[in-house]
Amino acid sequence: MRVTAAIAAIVIAASGCDAFAPGGSVPSRSVTTALSEKKSPRHDVRSSGAAAEMDPEEAKIQAAFAEHQQNAPKLGWATDIRSLVQFNHGFAVMSTNSKVNPGYPGGSVVGFAPDELGRPLFVFSGMSTHTQDILADPRCSVTIASKEFKGAADGRVNLMGEVALLKNEEKEAAKACYLAKHPGAFWVEFGDFNWFRMDKIVDIRFVGGFARAGSITPEEFSSAEPDPIMAFGNHVAQHMNEDHQDSTIAMIANAIPGLEVDEAIITSVDSLGMYVKVSRTPRASDQPQQFKMRLPFPRKADDRKDLKNIIVEMTQAAAATTAKAE
Repeated sequence: MRVTAAIAAIVIAASGCDAFAPGGSVPSRSVTTALSEKKSPRHDVRSSGAAAEMDPEEAKIQAAFAEHQQNAPKLGWATDIRSLVQFNHGFAVMSTNSKVNPGYPGGSVVGFAPDELGRPLFVFSGMSTHTQDILADPRCSVTIASKEFKGAADGRVNLMGEVALLKNEEKEAAKACYLAKHPGAFWVEFGDFNWFRMDKIVDIRFVGGFARAGSITPEEFSSAEPDPIMAFGNHVAQHMNEDHQDSTIAMIANAIPGLEVDEAIITSVDSLGMYVKVSRTPRASDQPQQFKMRLPFPRKADDRKDLKNIIVEMTQAAAATTAKAE
């Protein structure tokens, strides 16, 4: 089997996994067809060197990895996107049409809180340039990164739409929602601050990492429910990364026999599994790889206690497999 590393990455990416490849995105207008249609956009990956022969055992490992990732249970796109917005740290980049410099976009880091339908709520000073921009032209977009965002392999959502001033009777409920996300936001009581909401969402674009990008409809977004485990999943990830990384490495080896990794950092946890950023050096190679993979749970986690039990069960199963091999 003669295949370049770049071609191997493309094959794995096309199967729907996060691949033995660096982070990036494959833009698409449709989530349901982004990774299945032959004509959907793809990266133009080029290799300047001659084709290298892959170690047969490494080829088997990559094939097993691709199959495992393709079949690993994941949250639906709408749930994943809705959860990212819900459990974000409460800050985003708002892009507006500049009032002072017509034809140019303005950008501001703003605080927000999602309401029960996921629509971002804002409270802005009347003196802010973005306030003046949206009063003149309500069309804008809001880019929201996941709480654990550190680079291109991590999730982000762009909501494009129109914002509107809230009615007086809506402000108290908006204030309660905003303070739940930003408990120290004393400025919500200032008389010159105005309440806004993105009432009309026209487009939702999502990038979750390499070969994982697309969009959902506003209706799908508003009807989706946030995944409850993601509300505290980052705390579980931090604990595992700081104290039990060896267990994560063992769980990966147990899930995909032959896949030995040197480092495994859990980036997010949901009710169906975990996303893990791993580092490894392929067989018969001295070039290290870093990629993101899905490590699914054997069953859906219902709450914090159940999640702990599942991880303990997976750790014990991995330890038993290791002991048997020895």
